[in-house]
Amino acid sequence: MNKKIENIGLGTAAIGRPHYINLRHGTPIENTSLSEFRRGGISILEDAYHKGVRFFDASPGYGLIESLLIEWLQQKSDPDIAIATKWGLSYLANFDKNAKVHELKEHSIKKLNFQWEFSKKLLPYLKIYQIHSATLETGVLNNQDILRRLHEIKKEYNLVIGLTTTGANQGEVLDKALEIEIENEPLFNSFQCTYNIMEQSIIPYKAIFQGGNRQLIIKESLANGRLIPNPAFVKHKSLYSQITSLSAKYNVTADALAMRFCLDSFPESICLSGASSTEQLHSNLTAKTFKLQQDDLQLLSSYYVDSTYYWDERKQLPWQ
Repeated sequence: MNKKIENIGLGTAAIGRPHYINLRHGTPIENTSLSEFRRGGISILEDAYHKGVRFFDASPGYGLIESLLIEWLQQKSDPDIAIATKWGLSYLANFDKNAKVHELKEHSIKKLNFQWEFSKKLLPYLKIYQIHSATLETGVLNNQDILRRLHEIKKEYNLVIGLTTTGANQGEVLDKALEIEIENEPLFNSFQCTYNIMEQSIIPYKAIFQGGNRQLIIKESLANGRLIPNPAFVKHKSLYSQITSLSAKYNVTADALAMRFCLDSFPESICLSGASSTEQLHSNLTAKTFKLQQDDLQLLSSYYVDSTYYWDERKQLPWQ
């Protein structure tokens, strides 16, 4: 078994449900039985564990993953394992990639209490409980019933309360969340945000995530597959050329390079692998074997795009 990995975790969306918004660079999951899918998911969890991964990020919106984790954790007695899960998103597609609705967001006190009743089965490994895709539009950060209930859960179960952000106004959501206090203490101490070579809008918050008081969890470090060189995306040709060149320089794959960019940008963060296979996981984990030179980090940083453009392009990606 490998040494514990401190700063790379496994995001489990791709192993809890067979379809996700991305550019798939492997074989699509088709005609897989439920039992085979479950076995495959547990196999990846176990492989990640043996490779040193101890942080696993889940959600009811990721299909079967919470039940898979509960089953898998029954065979474990390792206090280093840390689970983060969420509430507010439900999975509806039932393994059908052509479903009209794949997931449904509901930020209500009823949904919080309902999903918490199942998620708390992840205790004592559950360490972080998050609002899934908190936005200003849903009003969740102004809902005092929800905020007080999260504070109750925080105190009763000694959990860190967090949220995830998505969309072009991640910064506005962070600003709002950072102001919220219950009983004279910050409610939120964990923030899961999209950050990658293209989407760098949270850089102004770098100082906030230093010193250990607030945890940054980085999701979508590969920009939903867009950072793997793809001839169909000619608009990113220059970036792909640099990624290919730097991958050769460091003798790693493009995915590892993209994840290393995140880790070097926010050294105290946890960067999530979204691997859906053991091969992808092994490739992602090579991000821990090197560091980018400062000039290479600055070069990749220059390829940021406007957040609105980034998220508009993301909306065009298929479920597959």
